[in-house]
Amino acid sequence: MGKYRLLALDLDGTLLNDRSEISATNLEWVKRAVDAGVTVCVSTGRGFQSALPIAEQMNLDTPMITVNGGEIWTKPHSIHRRTLLDSGIVMRLHALAEKHDVWFWAYSTQDIYNKERWIGDTITTHWLKFGYYTENLTVLNEILQEIQTWDGLELTNSSPFNIEINPIGVSKASALEEVCRMLGYDMSEVVAIGDSLNDIAAIRAVGLGVAMGNAQEEVKAAADVVTGSNQENGVAAAIQKYVLRT
Repeated sequence: MGKYRLLALDLDGTLLNDRSEISATNLEWVKRAVDAGVTVCVSTGRGFQSALPIAEQMNLDTPMITVNGGEIWTKPHSIHRRTLLDSGIVMRLHALAEKHDVWFWAYSTQDIYNKERWIGDTITTHWLKFGYYTENLTVLNEILQEIQTWDGLELTNSSPFNIEINPIGVSKASALEEVCRMLGYDMSEVVAIGDSLNDIAAIRAVGLGVAMGNAQEEVKAAADVVTGSNQENGVAAAIQKYVLRT
């Protein structure tokens, strides 16, 4: 076992290529890390249902972080902790999306909803995360400026064209701290790899923060090192060079 005991992997734009696939090379090096005794933890903005098949493809039975830390799983299907987003806030976020006529989505504990399929009963639903998407950056910035004035929210993104909203204090970093507490690891023993603003807190908080070659510039600036892009097996290269030091 080397210096690092836990590898936290973002999915979209990081482990997955632009076709949302794990390359054979990435899969091989994840398996090598697991075989070497490293705990590999999925750490994603996705909900559990869409993250699970990827964890299963890697044969992981380890903790998972979903919806940016809104859910922490001791292992697949075994929930450890959920942090809910206030239903009243979700109603306000939804109204803002309608006002600006942008695409939006929201995760509840049961399902995912969006502009094409919204829910009638917002108040009694248990919400986890809300997001906006538009390639009109002027409109996106107007939305961001508005919700930055609201209290109690954690604002990030998973692409330059979206905004993701969780309750204040919820992040991949805080979730990784809890995973480390569960496993008896120190944050200095963690490597976190990612590409977007929802990865920055974790990248700054762990022993080694790795930005993808395709990462947003702010993420690269926050990272200790930059690896190849998600089209160039950047995760495999980082595992090889920093985690296993082969």
